[in-house]
Amino acid sequence: MSTGSLHQLHIFIFVLAVFHVTYSVIIMALSRLKMRTWKKWETETASLEYQFANDPARFRFTHQTSFVKRHLGLSSTPGIRWVVAFFRQFFRSVTKVDYLTLRAGFINAHLSHNSKFDFHKYIKRSMEDDFKVVVGISLPLWCVAILTLFLDIDGIGTLTWISFIPLVILLCVGTKLEMIIMEMALEIQDRASVIKGAPVVEPSNKFFWFHRPDWVLFFIHLTLFQNAFQMAHFVWTVATPGLKKCFHMHIGLSIMKVVLGLALQFLCSYITFPLYALVTQMGSNMKRSIFDEQTAKALTNWRNTAKEKKKVRDTDMLMAQMIGDATPSRGTSPMPSRGSSPVHLLHKGMGRSDDPQSAPTSPRTMEEARDMYPVVVAHPVHRLNPADRRRSVSSSALDADIPSADFSFSQG
Repeated sequence: MSTGSLHQLHIFIFVLAVFHVTYSVIIMALSRLKMRTWKKWETETASLEYQFANDPARFRFTHQTSFVKRHLGLSSTPGIRWVVAFFRQFFRSVTKVDYLTLRAGFINAHLSHNSKFDFHKYIKRSMEDDFKVVVGISLPLWCVAILTLFLDIDGIGTLTWISFIPLVILLCVGTKLEMIIMEMALEIQDRASVIKGAPVVEPSNKFFWFHRPDWVLFFIHLTLFQNAFQMAHFVWTVATPGLKKCFHMHIGLSIMKVVLGLALQFLCSYITFPLYALVTQMGSNMKRSIFDEQTAKALTNWRNTAKEKKKVRDTDMLMAQMIGDATPSRGTSPMPSRGSSPVHLLHKGMGRSDDPQSAPTSPRTMEEARDMYPVVVAHPVHRLNPADRRRSVSSSALDADIPSADFSFSQG
């Protein structure tokens, strides 16, 4: 590769990084704007009207609840519900009843029923953690970029048809997220015809592709990167005099790709990413953003300290086991037997006296000898089996000395 080509490649990588970071900031800003309406719904959960409407002692038919009526009916038909889910992502992708029902299902699955948990704040923290993933460029994404450049052969039009791939991926992701909400509503109806209180969904990974909710984030990340790649390539080729005529012979097609990229960015930022932030909370596991940053740091320190103590205890247990294996074999006891104790040796010595006229030892003499040389009785040694030993080590490993400063919380 010549020096000029290498310089142009460096310029393209710089432009790509700028567009990727810019698009990441846009997706975060528009997602927060969309979630502002959810904050009002979260505030309503503390009102008396909400508590009365969701009275746990109130019985209702399942098909009469607002959540089930919205997602079933015509949309329950297997072939049609995919079409309904596709168009629903553009119009009222998340309604008030959707948010409140998913919130109740999350609290019921992971927290206490009467918990005053701020679900909206938790979603925001979770989305901020996902933003750290989205703003980065991983090795698979670089491989996609390199493959795209290598496939850009004159006459094939690779950059033209490949610009539609992010749109297809994003539409499939949005449709799948809407389908997950529909499937949870269908599960509520199949579970019981009469419910007590508000309808409660059961979070599970089975609703997601390959039981992996994190795959949805990967596809969103891929879409965002591909869109940034298309825009960066457009700006780079336009700004380079020698490449403008080569890549933009059809100016109308180039403008169409730019408009498509902007529409795709708005769709991903204002609709798909907020929908993802809500629906992925319906997985089987909670995300670590359930704790604030300081609590998560303290728990991480506690976990690391417990691991270190467990290693030390395992080493001590192994050394003790090695020392125990080095003791005499089962046939010879390390404890003195009854016949070899000092009292019995003294008794044998007295009985073996060469004086045939020696009198037997008096009871008083024997009592004094026992007081002087107590008989050592061998007690059976109880060894723990490996399962009990591991259980003992693991339970004792929890006694980690954690500084109290890790759990001191600041105001604000």
